Amino acid sequence: MEDDYPMLTKLESACSDLKTLLSSSANLQTDLTKLDTNFNGLQETLNVASRRLAPLHSLSIASKALETRINRAVSPALVLIDGFKISESLQRKLVDISSKLSVQKSETRRLRLLIKYVDCVDKLNIAIDLISQEGGPAIQRLQEVVEFLSRTKATDQFRTHRLRETLVTLKMLYETEVDSMKFDGLLDEALLNLQDEFEGILHQLRHHNIGVEDGGDDDGGVAAGVADLGTEMEVEVRYKRAAKALMRLNPVYLRTYNPEEIDQMEWESLETSISLWIQHFELAVKTVFVSEKNLCNRVLGNIMDGVIWQECFVKIADKIMAVFFRFGEGVARSNKEPQKLFKLLDMFDSLEQLKTEFSEIFEGEAGADICSRFRELEKLLVHASTKVYWEFGLQIEGNQDGLPPPQDGSVPKLVRYAINYLKYLTTDNYSEPMAQVLRTEQIWKAGTLLKPTENLLKEAISNVMEALQRNIESKRSFYKDKVLYHVFTMNTYWYIYMRTRNTELGKLLSEHYMRKNYKVVAEEAAYLYEKQAWGGLVRLLDKEGTNDEGIEAGAKGKIEAFLKGFEEIAQRHTSRYSIVEADLREQIKEATVKLIVPAYSDFLDAFSTVLAVKSYSSPESIEGLLGEIFSGNGRNSVMGSRQRELKERSEGRKSISSDIDQMPGRRSVGRFQRNRSNTSDL
Repeated sequence: MEDDYPMLTKLESACSDLKTLLSSSANLQTDLTKLDTNFNGLQETLNVASRRLAPLHSLSIASKALETRINRAVSPALVLIDGFKISESLQRKLVDISSKLSVQKSETRRLRLLIKYVDCVDKLNIAIDLISQEGGPAIQRLQEVVEFLSRTKATDQFRTHRLRETLVTLKMLYETEVDSMKFDGLLDEALLNLQDEFEGILHQLRHHNIGVEDGGDDDGGVAAGVADLGTEMEVEVRYKRAAKALMRLNPVYLRTYNPEEIDQMEWESLETSISLWIQHFELAVKTVFVSEKNLCNRVLGNIMDGVIWQECFVKIADKIMAVFFRFGEGVARSNKEPQKLFKLLDMFDSLEQLKTEFSEIFEGEAGADICSRFRELEKLLVHASTKVYWEFGLQIEGNQDGLPPPQDGSVPKLVRYAINYLKYLTTDNYSEPMAQVLRTEQIWKAGTLLKPTENLLKEAISNVMEALQRNIESKRSFYKDKVLYHVFTMNTYWYIYMRTRNTELGKLLSEHYMRKNYKVVAEEAAYLYEKQAWGGLVRLLDKEGTNDEGIEAGAKGKIEAFLKGFEEIAQRHTSRYSIVEADLREQIKEATVKLIVPAYSDFLDAFSTVLAVKSYSSPESIEGLLGEIFSGNGRNSVMGSRQRELKERSEGRKSISSDIDQMPGRRSVGRFQRNRSNTSDL
């Protein structure tokens, strides 16, 4: 049957397979549904785990960063500690070699030990230098980490405390031990031992007829015998000993020698540095180099008829002197500010005092170069000193203070500064060095001295005084107020005269010169001030011009105009004018009282029959008010009460306005008179 219907059989088979496939698909769908459910559950579990692990992950990252930061800070500290360990090991080795040297008699073995000793000293010096250079940054980094941990609480308190204790210990060790290791420790002792060994070797060479070969007179033998004397290594040893003696003075300022660096220094620091330079330069020349020269002479003086030792000494001194010269040259080449003049003169004077001794110490051909540099430094100081002084005069001439004249007519700061500057320059400490500088400068320029030294200094001072006078004339031209113009003039010229009389500056310029150029000008200005400020008031009290028909009205009008004008002038004096010098103010007051009070009193007496005299200020009151105007202390408050008194007394009467500068009247006859003699006093 099946053979008859083959297609039916295939269809049944395919149907069966299809049912099986559908059944499998259904089962697969069920499995996939279960798998999806399980996957969702697993994903939720993973999310929960991830959320729980996130803080741990952040903590791990923070711990890694903290570990890196701590390691970065601790590593230099560990290197520093290793440096101390190496230094300690080398010091023990030095002690061991030194003990062996002290008992060793064989020259060959001593030489080998000395080579090891020198090598150990060199390594110890390197180790100490490394500690000195790396110690500061290492401690700084460690301190930053301790502060970070204390601030952020990134670790427990116990570990932070231990780290802080380590920092304190390391810092104390560094601060207390490094300088000791450099200058007072075993390294210093080792260098002294090497010095003794070196001097011993030189002593042996001295007594073995160095330079003489047995069996011949060949010059080549002499050259071979002295070829090793004064080598770089030998000179370096002595240089370090001499330099160390000066380093104990702590000349840190010598590291700054470029003019640009010097210009950036605070003036107080530079002034101190120059003073130290002068002291240390003198100490180096008179003490350190004298001792070093004597040592070289004793050890090497008999070799080659004394040819060798001077060369060795100059090699030792040259490096040290170069440092001093560089600083001095830097100061001389720096900006030419006025206040530097006195320190430049100090430096020049110190070199002048050392010149003879310096030439003796560095005598001969060996010291020619160092003496040449000494003279070059002196030349720079001469040029710098003269340039500072002449530029100071030019600054005064050009009014480069950039300030207007004082609003109250007082003495300008530039005048005060210039007078004190010149007074200080003409004192015993600086007049001779300044004169010598000017003389030297002129000789270099002209090839000869054209004028006596005293005349040179006097001419230089006079030039600056004349420049100052032109500066004053320029300043006073700015005043529009005529009274203020004369107040400024008499204040300034009187100040110059009084501050220079009986001083070295006044003696140098002469009393005649000071009277003619300053005292007389001040007197003339005082006379013009009195005429301009108070003369108009006196003219208001002129008794002429009051006819018989209007005597009462005329007298009343004049006295009221006088009182009103007096009040206005008094107000200007208390608010706008200043006479600072007490002696000048007192004399101006006396002259003004003699000018005003008698005229006022005469006027009241002349018209006492037509005026109610008691209703006006008395002459004594006017005199008292003038005293307050020129008292110089607390004038404003006192003037206010006095002015109110005048106002109350004249209240209700007609006010008369007057131009006191243009009204005719008699000439002022106070103490100040035009064209007075030069011998008169204010």
